[in-house]
Amino acid sequence: MEKYLAIAEILAYVRHNRTPLAVLPPDVVPHDEADGYRVQDALHNLLSPDFGLQVGYKIGCTSAVMQQYLGISHPCAGGLYMSGVHAAGTSLRYNDYVHVGVECEIAVQLASDLMPSGEPFTADDVATAIDAYHPAIEIVDDRYADWRSMDAPTLIADDFFAAGCVLGAPVARGKAPDLLSVIGRAVVNGMEVGRGNGADVLGHPHHALAWLANHLAARDKILRAGEFVLTGSLVQTAWLNAGDHVRMELLGLGSVEVDFKS
Repeated sequence: MEKYLAIAEILAYVRHNRTPLAVLPPDVVPHDEADGYRVQDALHNLLSPDFGLQVGYKIGCTSAVMQQYLGISHPCAGGLYMSGVHAAGTSLRYNDYVHVGVECEIAVQLASDLMPSGEPFTADDVATAIDAYHPAIEIVDDRYADWRSMDAPTLIADDFFAAGCVLGAPVARGKAPDLLSVIGRAVVNGMEVGRGNGADVLGHPHHALAWLANHLAARDKILRAGEFVLTGSLVQTAWLNAGDHVRMELLGLGSVEVDFKS
């Protein structure tokens, strides 16, 4: 536990001071992804007093475009904190991040806990626990001198780039379109920078949610009613400049916007 806390303290310092991380000391680098998630737990405990309670999760690398971009072939999870969840139309400070980026996502909010039954969760199982969907902008932060030099366990330890989200208006599960037909467009300063659809997210966003529920169950955790889950980006990350205006459009779910003021 001392090792995990030592790594978490370094990552918390970066988060608080926005100082890009070059490398972790060799003696504290997470050995594998299980190590990375243990560090992540310690990091959440360190960050919660300043960032608020954890209110959900983000899932990274659920689409082929993001797996190819990051060079990681499977989903990875990170935490969302209360202070990082914003309503559509907000303005955020560009300088509150090391190097901010955005992703186009379908978010879900849960109506009920997902309790393990002894059998793996399926897409059908998790669908019944969903209260509503939101068009979402995931806010990611490149907190590294060179993120390409960071391996998956280290990225997982640091919440896998997570820095919050902007949520559009909810669409009740019973009124939502077929998520496979949802086309997402990422627009920065009026220009489209990426496009994808719901089928790009592990074949269906509910598969991503089931992956997360099973991942947490294996770690003796559960998804709880009221929590938000970002199911993964439909497009490659768009890295921003000060003053950029971002709009994500998700056909049938609505749109969501945010400004990053200098």
